[in-house]
Amino acid sequence: MSHWVLLRGLMREQRHWGRFPGQLAQVLPDASITTPDLPGNGRHHALRSATTVAEMVEFCRADLRARGVPAPYSLLALSLGGMVAVEWASRYPQEIARCVLINTSMRPYSRFHQRLRWQNYPSILKLMLAGGVENQERLILRLTSREGDSEQRDGLLKRWLEYQREYPVTRANALRQLWSAARFRAPAVRPTAPLLVLSSGGDQLVDPRCSANLANAWQVPHATHPTAGHDLPLDAGEWVAHEVGKWLAASEAR
Repeated sequence: MSHWVLLRGLMREQRHWGRFPGQLAQVLPDASITTPDLPGNGRHHALRSATTVAEMVEFCRADLRARGVPAPYSLLALSLGGMVAVEWASRYPQEIARCVLINTSMRPYSRFHQRLRWQNYPSILKLMLAGGVENQERLILRLTSREGDSEQRDGLLKRWLEYQREYPVTRANALRQLWSAARFRAPAVRPTAPLLVLSSGGDQLVDPRCSANLANAWQVPHATHPTAGHDLPLDAGEWVAHEVGKWLAASEAR
């Protein structure tokens, strides 16, 4: 049995995966799927968020050991989660079977204004000054998703507000996570584990060139969904699962 571990991004928790774990299970029926939360998010919202990606790796390793989930792991990771996956695969190559990196970015392959699109600076600054959970979640939804009609998006926003009220991410923890992501630098040598890069043509938060640059530098497969937003598993979960299945089948055929 393969053990797939799904890693989320900034200020998000396992419930933000929505239907995606089930969609992935349809493609990988024999796999176990685990969705841990990073410190400061979800079930671990009361903990202090790590200020380095390396600390996040150690937290996840300890969490999986406590759950009794044995290595090796297949990591599917979004945004900040992708940085965690790369660091993990670099530090502990024997623990990682493969990585799927979704809409992630890292130095030196992407510039700061590409990693967080400069067009969003005014909205983010306004949010930091004004605050408010509803303003925060509404902005995150606008920046990370492009799919669904108004009724679907209203329902999604309502669920996200419920998550935040139950397991609030403090402003201090959000800033620690942002700081760790901004400082992260890719290892000098790409991880030895097989890698697949997936990106979204409609990503309004991170420039899609970040994924393209990484895939080109490391010479790994890369597929792009033409319209989905930054939260690719939310907007096009079936497509993501299909691409993972296709990649695995191609790897086994070699």
